[in-house]
Amino acid sequence: MSVIRVLSAILMVLGWSAAAAAADTAASDWAVSEAGKVRLISATVATGTAATLGLGLQFQLEPGWKIYWRSPGDAGYPPKLDWSGSDNLAAPVVVRWPAPHRFVLSGLQNNGYKGEVVLPLEAPLLSPGWPVKLRAAVDFLACAQLCVPQHADLILDLPAGTAAASVFAHDIGRFAALVPGDGARHGLALDKVEAVGSGDASLLRLVLTAAEVLDQPDAFVESDSATDGDIATFEQPRVTLSADRRHAVIEVPVAAKTLLRPLAGASLRVTVVDGLRSLEAAVTPAAGMAAPVPAPAAPAGLLAMMAVALLGGLILNLMPCVLPVLSIKILGVLGHGGGERSHVRISFLASASGIVVSFMALAVLAVTVKQAGAAVGWGIQFQHPGFLAAMAVLLGLFAANLWGAFEVPMPTWLLNRRSGGIAHHTVLSHFMSGAFATMLATPCSAPFLGTALGFALARGPGDIAAIFASLGLGMAAPYLAVAAWPDMALRLPKPGAWMVTVRKVLGVALAGTGLWLLTVLAAQAGTEAALVTGGAITGAMAVLALKSRLPDSSRAAVGVCVVALGGLAVAAPAHMGEPGAPAMSSTDGFAWIGFDRAAIPGLVAGGNVVFVDVTADWCITCKVNKAAVIERGEVAHRLAAAGVVAMKADWTKPDEAISRYLALFGRYGIPFNVVYGPAAPDGLPLSELLSESEVLAALDKAAR
Repeated sequence: MSVIRVLSAILMVLGWSAAAAAADTAASDWAVSEAGKVRLISATVATGTAATLGLGLQFQLEPGWKIYWRSPGDAGYPPKLDWSGSDNLAAPVVVRWPAPHRFVLSGLQNNGYKGEVVLPLEAPLLSPGWPVKLRAAVDFLACAQLCVPQHADLILDLPAGTAAASVFAHDIGRFAALVPGDGARHGLALDKVEAVGSGDASLLRLVLTAAEVLDQPDAFVESDSATDGDIATFEQPRVTLSADRRHAVIEVPVAAKTLLRPLAGASLRVTVVDGLRSLEAAVTPAAGMAAPVPAPAAPAGLLAMMAVALLGGLILNLMPCVLPVLSIKILGVLGHGGGERSHVRISFLASASGIVVSFMALAVLAVTVKQAGAAVGWGIQFQHPGFLAAMAVLLGLFAANLWGAFEVPMPTWLLNRRSGGIAHHTVLSHFMSGAFATMLATPCSAPFLGTALGFALARGPGDIAAIFASLGLGMAAPYLAVAAWPDMALRLPKPGAWMVTVRKVLGVALAGTGLWLLTVLAAQAGTEAALVTGGAITGAMAVLALKSRLPDSSRAAVGVCVVALGGLAVAAPAHMGEPGAPAMSSTDGFAWIGFDRAAIPGLVAGGNVVFVDVTADWCITCKVNKAAVIERGEVAHRLAAAGVVAMKADWTKPDEAISRYLALFGRYGIPFNVVYGPAAPDGLPLSELLSESEVLAALDKAAR
């Protein structure tokens, strides 16, 4: 075994060395300044036989610094390249510009980039198949609080030979995908372009349609100086969205005293950007009426969606992944039998508050993640092994406590001494029980929940907060009902010896939830990590159970031991190897294939029906759908038929491609299923909870 490890290490070192050598031949040295660094990179390690070479100008800017787009706005200038001194390079080298960001400072509008950006370059060769020597003199303006002109001389030589992809091919391709096209692949289209008003009151009105909900569309207008010369400078647009957020009216005013000729009939270039979606079009505006654009019916739409969210939150209490958590709720209700009405009301209000506040915390997290540009979704914390391990530790300890293996003495500040010397949990302890129930409920999706989340996460912070608050109120509704009518809890039998049996039964439900989390952990971090975590949890439970039998002198070490074992349980997934790619399963005669969004149009064009299942090991509702509908009966038979492709998108671990695929349909949680076919090339999304009739109907409709 040691020899194998040594050989593996040698091979890894050799692989790293080869990769480093390839990287050296496919990139120039960095040119470094206070603003950041820039270099020239190549998509291939040699010239190959193609007539054009794929290059990239890569910037890595320091925080706070930016560079400019091809149309910089009110000030600045874009990067300019001089290729003098290059060999075997023809002209012109074409710069392709990724969609820009808008920067507003002291009323000035600027368009450009921050952080990392690669400008894809298309470099034609004089003699394909021969070596090329690239000499690029780059002049660009970098701005933070001050603007500093920059100059870099970049040198890159590529040999003749096979044009194998370099380590930079992905970076160039990633930013090439951000270069605006005609909008078709992003579901964007300009329905109308009008010139409205005259003089300083002139504006360009764009009517935009989107296949999926719009987030924060922006528009950049350029004069076609090659034909008409400069026409005007344009200000930041005003955007009016429809109630369904799939239509927008974008009005781009002309800056005061900059209009040189009427906009109607002029040659303009328009770039529309909405997140990672964009389009670019050469337009000639027609004269339009200056009628005011009606405001969208957003408030009514928001109120209606809040009602949907209330219902979704209420139904969430009945979802499979929430049912094990009901043991905590049931014990809380049983403990109130024969108690005091005021205490019942306060305790249930506290639990409801814990649920609502937890949902608001999730809303803050969603807004923060979204503003940072990362993928956001419902239940995505279950994609992280550390979170799974921590929740498994808590569930294991709760289960052992219910079984009587140990008692957790509550701190005095969590208890109130009532009449008769009886200790009751305080408001804070009930609040925390509601928060814990919410956390365990998040891997579930429910009818109406996905609709509400899709609406919220595609909109701004205010709407996200309103929808999440409504979801929390819906889930807290049973608690609020008991708080309003406390006699429902007081009429239950008084606590007694019979509750010991109830505690043990409910402990089994919590232990089952913990075991389920360990299976999810095994899929994410490997079986060994899950076994170590499970063993550490079991060890901690055993130590606590044996505490009463230990000598008094050794009991002080019990807490240290339990904390150490709990720390081991949480740390194990981060320090043990990850598993390989999961194998696609075969059930009832049909086999799943891996998710490949790019392959779907080709499969549909070939006459196939494609059934896409976005699922995860931590999604219990997904498992219910599979067991009850997808992998049994007529649905399984149809998925096994010729001309039907079953495609599985596994979201157990973070996957940016799947996150963006969900966002295309306005979905941010799972389960999610969609059916494609010759009669439904854009896909037919299905409900969160599937039925056999719904799936069969979608398969039939897509195949027509």
